[in-house]
Amino acid sequence: MLFDTRGRHRRRLVRVIYIGLALIFLLGFVGLGVGGGFGSGGIFSAFTGNEGSSGASYAAQIAKYRKLTQTQPNNLSAWENLTKTLVHEAGNEKYATTAGTPTSQGKAIFREAAEAWSRYIALNPPKPNAELAQLMETVYGEAGLSEPAKEVEVLQIAVVSRPTDAALYAALAEYAYKANNQRVGDLASEKAVALSPSADRARVKTELAEAKANPSGEKTYTTTTNGKTYVGKLNSKGELKGTEVKTSTTSTGTSTGTKSK
Repeated sequence: MLFDTRGRHRRRLVRVIYIGLALIFLLGFVGLGVGGGFGSGGIFSAFTGNEGSSGASYAAQIAKYRKLTQTQPNNLSAWENLTKTLVHEAGNEKYATTAGTPTSQGKAIFREAAEAWSRYIALNPPKPNAELAQLMETVYGEAGLSEPAKEVEVLQIAVVSRPTDAALYAALAEYAYKANNQRVGDLASEKAVALSPSADRARVKTELAEAKANPSGEKTYTTTTNGKTYVGKLNSKGELKGTEVKTSTTSTGTSTGTKSK
């Protein structure tokens, strides 16, 4: 038997096998980002955000599929491939700023990709490409075209192929709240919490509750100046642009009014 360790050579072989298995498990855990948290690049980081190959150009393929969609407008595969190559091209480093966000040219390619995706979906594919839907997350995300309702649509397609992916459900919940779709947001939030490791569930639940309460992610501040109380958000200069909260007492009780600052 292989694991009969009575022989010296067999003991050495077993040791080598166990070391190899340990390395495989270690690399597997690191690759999966085990131990990461919501928004930290671990299990709740659903996408990389950059689908290009930094230097490679997809111009020739884009031209090919553009022509094909013009001559065969009902060709499902042509629209699918045009969308995919456009998203890859937009990920090229020449279409991104040093901060990693798309330039004006990059956003123009995103808009064309969004149009191609819409034409693809309009043809009612029997099983929409879930991998392509995940690529479109980059297009509709905040760094791209910032269209949360469209983001929800592509994420709903993506989760069909990854029904146990907590990160994907967390992203769906977050964007559903941004799109004011609380029903989808609540359902996705429940799934994200249920699919999370037990040690992370309370934290994930809290963070998604915060996303629901404040979908824009902008904090609301309250300040008092010269005896007047204002509630609002900070502008780009760090100045509070809010509304004065006025409280007065009447014969029927206390009433509250507002006045812009």
